[in-house]
Amino acid sequence: MRAWRVTVEAADEDLATAALWEAGTTGIEVLSVPDGRVALLAYFTGEDAPGGLPPGAILEPAEVPEVDWVARFRDNFRSFRVGRFVVAPPWDVPAAPAEEILRVDPGRAFGTGTHETTRLCLGALEGLAARRPLGRALDLGAGTALLAIAAARLGADPVVASDLDPEATASSRVHARLNAQRILVARADGGRGFRPGAFDLVLANLMALLLVDRSVEIRSLVAPGGALVLSGLLLGDLPEVKAAFAACGTPEERFDGEWAALVYEGVAAP
Repeated sequence: MRAWRVTVEAADEDLATAALWEAGTTGIEVLSVPDGRVALLAYFTGEDAPGGLPPGAILEPAEVPEVDWVARFRDNFRSFRVGRFVVAPPWDVPAAPAEEILRVDPGRAFGTGTHETTRLCLGALEGLAARRPLGRALDLGAGTALLAIAAARLGADPVVASDLDPEATASSRVHARLNAQRILVARADGGRGFRPGAFDLVLANLMALLLVDRSVEIRSLVAPGGALVLSGLLLGDLPEVKAAFAACGTPEERFDGEWAALVYEGVAAP
């Protein structure tokens, strides 16, 4: 584990945070410093210094404290609402209709609902479900399978949660049980192993580079007339990703801070 301290003007906090997540940080602490600035303590599993930081950012190596970060994250995690859904850990489940609650065990995999990209996808799902049946759905790179579970709650059936990481597929199964939701969990490398045109809805909350590299593969999974939700995108990624998926038509663009999602409907046959 390696830590870096990034000091920026307060106005650049979102830009710096986005750059650190894009660089692969495993977690960020926000520290107060004087003179209208903030310091971000970011943790990485590799040794390389993060790049893409805002102009004027000060990057310094930092000591890694002896802290159980998963335990600390869990202790501070509380339920919150995203559209019609309430994302809740087992120890803070509010009074709400059962179909609105997405139970999550923080620390098990990416996709606990706190990141902007997950929230963007949940909002996109809710919007799609209000306009059309979701039908057969695939969540690529599912992590906790929170999106797959939300899609099932909104009427998608069957729903497949796919990930290459065995820890992620284990997390998907845990969350399916935690939410008493039937989803199919598959360990697969992207769209490989799935029949082309097999899904009415494909969710791909992945890194922009992976979306571009696998664009033909991802597009092929969507049935004619189906829907495609892409996220994991910084604002600067939009032109390249939109160009890679131009054959899908003109997307609805959704934004949350420095992050974005693209929603395609009526996707043509590849």
